[in-house]
Amino acid sequence: MRTRGSWLRESLFALLIIAGFLLTLKFTSVLDGLEGKAYDTGLSLATRTPNQEIAVIAIDDKSIRNIGRWPWSREVMARFTSQLASGNPKSIVNTVFFFEPQTDPGMAYISKLIPLVAKAQASESSSNATASQNQAPATDPAAPAPAEPATPAVQAPFKNPYLQSISQILKEADKNLNVDKKLADTIDKAGNVILSADFVLARPDEPLGRPDPEPDYLTPFQISEVVDTGNSNLPLVARQGSWPLEALGQKANAIGYSMYLPDTDGVVRQESLYMHYGDHYYPALSLIAAARQRNLNTADIRVTTGAPLQLANQTIPSNKAGLVRPFFYPGTNPFPVDSFFDVLNGVIPAEKYQNKLVLIGTVASGLGDQLVTPASAATPPVIALAHSVSSILQGDFIQQPAWADWVPIACMVFVALYLMFALPQLSARTGALVSLLLFAALLGGEIGLLAKSLEWVQLTAPATLLLTGYLLITTRHFLFTEDGKARADAESAESNRMLGLAFQGQGQLDLAFDKFRKCPLDESMMDVLYNLALDFERKRQFNKSLSVYDYMRHFNPKFRDLHARYERAKQMQGNVMLGASNAPGQAGTLITEGAEKPMLGRYQIEKELGKGAMGVVYFGRDPKIGRTVAIKTMALSQEFAPDELAQARARFFREAETAGQLNHPNIVTIYDAGEEHDLAYIAMEFLKGNDLNEFTRPEHLLPRADVFDIMIQIAEALDYAHKQQVVHRDIKPGNIMYEPKSHTVKVTDFGIARITDSSRTRTGLVLGTPSYMSPEQLSGKRVDGRSDLFSLGVMLYQLLSGHLPFEGESMAELMFRIANEPPRNIQDFQTDLPKCLTDILQKALQKDADRRYQSGQELAKALMRCKQECNHG
Repeated sequence: MRTRGSWLRESLFALLIIAGFLLTLKFTSVLDGLEGKAYDTGLSLATRTPNQEIAVIAIDDKSIRNIGRWPWSREVMARFTSQLASGNPKSIVNTVFFFEPQTDPGMAYISKLIPLVAKAQASESSSNATASQNQAPATDPAAPAPAEPATPAVQAPFKNPYLQSISQILKEADKNLNVDKKLADTIDKAGNVILSADFVLARPDEPLGRPDPEPDYLTPFQISEVVDTGNSNLPLVARQGSWPLEALGQKANAIGYSMYLPDTDGVVRQESLYMHYGDHYYPALSLIAAARQRNLNTADIRVTTGAPLQLANQTIPSNKAGLVRPFFYPGTNPFPVDSFFDVLNGVIPAEKYQNKLVLIGTVASGLGDQLVTPASAATPPVIALAHSVSSILQGDFIQQPAWADWVPIACMVFVALYLMFALPQLSARTGALVSLLLFAALLGGEIGLLAKSLEWVQLTAPATLLLTGYLLITTRHFLFTEDGKARADAESAESNRMLGLAFQGQGQLDLAFDKFRKCPLDESMMDVLYNLALDFERKRQFNKSLSVYDYMRHFNPKFRDLHARYERAKQMQGNVMLGASNAPGQAGTLITEGAEKPMLGRYQIEKELGKGAMGVVYFGRDPKIGRTVAIKTMALSQEFAPDELAQARARFFREAETAGQLNHPNIVTIYDAGEEHDLAYIAMEFLKGNDLNEFTRPEHLLPRADVFDIMIQIAEALDYAHKQQVVHRDIKPGNIMYEPKSHTVKVTDFGIARITDSSRTRTGLVLGTPSYMSPEQLSGKRVDGRSDLFSLGVMLYQLLSGHLPFEGESMAELMFRIANEPPRNIQDFQTDLPKCLTDILQKALQKDADRRYQSGQELAKALMRCKQECNHG
């Protein structure tokens, strides 16, 4: 029996754990990722069938290869719309933006010539009429007056055949070259085309002022049924809007916008259904598309601020800000997707889409970033739109029931009482069993409700409190209490064994070995350790498997084939392992002392250099020419799911080819790329020195003159790459190699960001960091070289001050500040910076790309001028 004092101490310890957990919950977002995982797991188990009336036509890689480089002439979109409309779809939703006119260079001159020809035509008609009157005989005053000369609108043909030919040619040129008018006429004829708008959100504390007035043609597309409850801060408010060209917007059947908002873990789970701009409200693209599919319009949409949205008789469970959580249907291809090129050329007949809601959008690589959603780590926006429209048409929304607010609180209270008063009274075995059942009930309840009825009740926090409290309390109890030592040791060993098995199941083998070594050795533990050593071998960590075998030999050196395993691991300790082998008993090709060194492609592997962003990095040599190289590898089959492997492999070699075409003294040279031993690899120039990460700390800043030299070299390298139509997309200190003795700078990993930015690692973490990303990159817009210059500005700020210009306590806060707030004043950290440097930083870190440096050469020249000023000053 525990004494009263012992029980009281354990209860107070539990109270401290609960208080610390609640403070962590209040001031950090550490549990948001776990909550998101539970949410996504529940949705993946839900069985819902997507709406069969939705069809997607994709502007894919096949279309780009056959039609030409994007963006295409709008004549192509006009022909496509006409072809698709012949099949009588219910609605055609085009997610491509048509904000700017597309004018053929010759149209400017044709537009000037047409009025001049019309005036010449009018002048000739007038002269002919006057001549006829002068030659006419006298008439009776009572006779009717002669007809007036023809007006320019009804001009007779030119009598001069050359002028008549010119007039006809100009008319044909206007008809063929005015592609905006072609598309507008096609949209008008189809009568069911829905176009896309775009909004920029205002910050909550931003004074809006008066936004730019909307075009008059938007009036029919505004939500007229709005009930304002008096709190204008409830809906999302836009500070800027972008609309289709007036010629196109006047012919559209409807206009909407798309806005998906990521949670703090970067996964998109919410969509905005309506937006407040100026004095009006505008519907989302998904909402107006679903309304048109049901023969409804904006008059059937009723917005009550702070309440769910009403679409005719359907109540859509939007929150106070007009956000809704659509259901993302699981599966590889939940919606049928056809190629734009196949439909344009009649390979897929237009009749296939009769009465369908057709969504058109880009999915080709390089045409905008993709979204991370519960359905996929790389969801094109048009596919996300299909999920949203289907959710509205079928009522598949994730909702929080009325009791969803108080149940998590009640569960937190229950768990706290259990940890404080019940767990200290239970034996180790009973406490473990009860805690496990409660944990399963909480986490399983959240996931089960989502899977069965799409109801979301957030129970991850009480489940995490239960697990954390149980581990800490039991650990303290068996390590520090004065209860029977033998019982404590036995129960502690069982706990360590269970924890070790849990860590081993999660792939955390080092932690598992630490726990197993705290357990007394017996035959059952030898079995457990043997399996652990095999897991280390499978991961090619032979030095660690050797440690396990050596630990086992002290207990029973004759256990199974322990001696043979030990000798083999001893031989392989420290060796480089490449690929995988199908031969029994072999894990792959290795390098051993005195043995023939393995080959990767045409390169001889010398040793392992370390782990890179993509995988293992090796030092190698081309034996034919004696060139030393660094070889970066990626095990594509391990990093990507089977259904994504082919696309990832093609993207890998395409980006490697692009990077290999760059030839600049400040860009690392790519020699070769290939695939062997289940490894994709890139062979590149072997560089001396280290990356710039060590010089971004306040105590290790470089001299300002060195910073100037480094930044000028990088800017010139980027200028060269951008002129070759290559955008790096991941400029940061870790991708810049620097050799201090020779002051040599090399930009690395061109194209690698494009290979990995839309993928996940096996642990579910998105590669990369947003600290250096430009606002347009974070918002998913198409980026160009000016995005790299923004990232370079962030790096210049950090090399000068040892701090980042934008920081946040969470991913969402950081992204918001990059997109909306000015950088922190660098003079708060470096008071002696010259004005020319602060001016350079201010221009480089502009939110609007048009206001930044427009080329790397422009930035390099500004840095050179500033360096000269500093030297002369």
